[in-house]
Amino acid sequence: MFITLEGPEGAGKTSHIPALVQFLRESGYTVFPTREPGGTSIGEQIRDVLGNLKNTEMNPRTEILLFQAARAQIVEEVIRPRLALGEIVLCDRYADSTIAYQGYGHRIDLVELRRVVTFATGGLTPDLTILLDLDVEIGLQRKSKQQEWNRLDAYTVDFHRRVRVGYLELVTQEPQRWRVVDASRPWDVVQQSLRQEITKSAGHI
Repeated sequence: MFITLEGPEGAGKTSHIPALVQFLRESGYTVFPTREPGGTSIGEQIRDVLGNLKNTEMNPRTEILLFQAARAQIVEEVIRPRLALGEIVLCDRYADSTIAYQGYGHRIDLVELRRVVTFATGGLTPDLTILLDLDVEIGLQRKSKQQEWNRLDAYTVDFHRRVRVGYLELVTQEPQRWRVVDASRPWDVVQQSLRQEITKSAGHI
């Protein structure tokens, strides 16, 4: 089963994954956590380029292609092999991030963008995607208190608002795949909601 966590900056995706992995393993599942961009040696190198605050001249199309390069690598090197073994793959971001950030955020043509994403993923889509939804200003305030403030975090508030709108639009387009969790609540409450949503879906494996 392929599960992805999505959401705007500061929604808490990364902080929730270790506890989710522990919970699922204690429940008897074999789980492999990973992240995007990254998750492979090549992907982590690309992540460094994408996040580097010095790369202010990066064109949105360059940004898109770098994300897809990292994604193509993790799909073939990590995700597909793990799924073939019957494992649960839990990924911090995936292809929906590109549609939300580069599509809605940068206002890149969505039809064109989806073609590139499909090429990079080989058509692999998650079985379950959970959106940790959060007010943009709250999320950016949270993120600013963390150490990893990257190039994408530094985009304008309006950019991040468009990203959130994009995510909510994606939910309406594929309600059968998406679940929405209110990430403004206390961490332990959000974690419990995530466990409930994943357990319901994992029970159908």
